[in-house]
Amino acid sequence: MFPFFFDWTMVLILPALGLAMWAQHKVRGTYQQFSEVRSRLGMTGQQVARRILDQNGLQDVEVEPIAGQLTDHYHPNDRKVRLSEGIYGSTSLSALAVAAHEVGHALQHKVGYAPMSLRASLVPAANIGSMAAMPLFFIGLLVPSISWLMDLGILFFAGAVIFHLITLPVEFDASRRAIAILGNGTFLAPDEVQGAKKVLNAAAWTYVAAATMSLLQMLRLIILRGSRD
Repeated sequence: MFPFFFDWTMVLILPALGLAMWAQHKVRGTYQQFSEVRSRLGMTGQQVARRILDQNGLQDVEVEPIAGQLTDHYHPNDRKVRLSEGIYGSTSLSALAVAAHEVGHALQHKVGYAPMSLRASLVPAANIGSMAAMPLFFIGLLVPSISWLMDLGILFFAGAVIFHLITLPVEFDASRRAIAILGNGTFLAPDEVQGAKKVLNAAAWTYVAAATMSLLQMLRLIILRGSRD
């Protein structure tokens, strides 16, 4: 009755699903591994974030705890770095890596890093696209008289795809900034930096997986649309 749920194009997203599962496993495993390794200098995630911000003239950016695990983020409108409870008060290498990464976003904001500004401008389109694209597309697929809804769905979904793609340089750059700062000898001993780098590299794969999934899903929609012509 609903052949598009079982059509061959479903296999296109299987590699992305596999990558996403592997990425989640890798980030949680790496995070757990280095959450058990304490920094010898003994600074907490909050202290590291606060000191980096102060050193870069961002005394007005607040650092506050937030509930949950791996819910850490920087909010540019509120100008707040929010660290999950497991990061905020922890002295582990994982905590310091995550805290420095989020501060990396605050540093991007300070200098007007273009990809970050572009991503922020795409948030409304990405939110609308992710919610509306699939319903529009499949209504158009089911009802030939309004098949133009498939094109509208693809257009909406394109906004979400662009958002995922522009997220990659934003996250990679924040990690690059974090590692450069952590490696200056103020926050981590030289032999601890590699552990922090592994944490951030593992986290980066989740963004790669999300971008891959969105691209393959977009390809699937385009193929399905073409099959109706």
